[in-house]
Amino acid sequence: MSTQKIVLAYSGGLDTSVILKWLAEEYGCPVIAYAADVGQHEDWDAVRAKGMATGAEKVIISDLREEFVRDYIFPAFRANAIYEGSYLLGTSLARPIIAKEQVRIAEQEGADSVSHGATGKGNDQVRFELTYLALNPRLQIIAPWRIWDLNSRKKLVAFAKEHDIPVPVTKKNPYSSDENLLHISFEGGILEDPWNEPDEEMFKLSVSPEKAPDTPTYIEMEFEHGTPVAIDGERLGPVELMTRLNTLGGQNAIGRLDMVENRFVGMKSRGVYETPGGTILRIAHRDLETITLDREVLDIRDSLVPRYSKLIYNGFWFSPEMQLLQKTMDDAQQPVNGVVRLKLYKGNCIPVGRKSDNSLYSEAFATFEEDAVYNQSDAEGFIKLNSLRLQIQALNRK
Repeated sequence: MSTQKIVLAYSGGLDTSVILKWLAEEYGCPVIAYAADVGQHEDWDAVRAKGMATGAEKVIISDLREEFVRDYIFPAFRANAIYEGSYLLGTSLARPIIAKEQVRIAEQEGADSVSHGATGKGNDQVRFELTYLALNPRLQIIAPWRIWDLNSRKKLVAFAKEHDIPVPVTKKNPYSSDENLLHISFEGGILEDPWNEPDEEMFKLSVSPEKAPDTPTYIEMEFEHGTPVAIDGERLGPVELMTRLNTLGGQNAIGRLDMVENRFVGMKSRGVYETPGGTILRIAHRDLETITLDREVLDIRDSLVPRYSKLIYNGFWFSPEMQLLQKTMDDAQQPVNGVVRLKLYKGNCIPVGRKSDNSLYSEAFATFEEDAVYNQSDAEGFIKLNSLRLQIQALNRK
């Protein structure tokens, strides 16, 4: 299949800068460098200039921040998505929106091919390519890491120097990182040994607990149908709300995670994450659900969270099963309205109050004082009926 024009998912880092030059030389066709703004701190003028200097026909920078928070982060947090009990899916959630916009640009620009900088060892190749294939299977996919001979950082650096491409990776900062409005991740370097503690200087979004304030910060978060809409009574747009939470969480050392996870391709990988705002959001949301969701609805919903989270992690955001689960999750969120008060202190996010017009909590029923709505003697029959099968098992053992 001949290649006429390529759209490359481009960040301006070492890998995609080398890929940009390599694609232009290898395929001899125009390459459009596309960069997605999902909230990373980036000098976009420098990215644009570097892309053009490295051989791009055009550099397109798409501001996806609001859509990312509104249509990817918030839906996932309505479902309390979490992978392997710890990871809040910061990178996993960003990949489908980046790839979706890449497909749109390819169609708009008349390109017949798309390319990315994900390696053949990681999850991102799957996430990008499942999205390409789900949205436009006619596009040719070029994955340089799976076909070229530049199969090490040393060779990439040599290629970059040969072609006068600035090299951002140094011995002092060897980490591979990914940043967006939900998190920043770190991999590689000393982190490849899971026994090594991360250097404190590595962290960007949060202070250490030792350096956090000695007095707690209290905030109130308001939700409508499971979606956060306000902090301390001030209604905020999606981007502003996540930015505010990230600042509050980072100031109070909230959201650091060091874990070894199971990649979709089969290997284990050590990653260190900072997710300050997302950590606050998930804790607040789950707390509000304790008073607004029926017990059995909550039980069924929670049983689906691991499957839902694995779909995101493995790259199946645009799958039929994901659409089904999202509808189910969102339907369960209709009564999740109210306010949660949180105490932020030295790495801890502690719910200390919650209220809702949809609250199923009844002080009249729950009180330890005298009440007129609950006959405690009814519990005797309840216990006997629930123990019947246990009694039969015990009798059979004798």
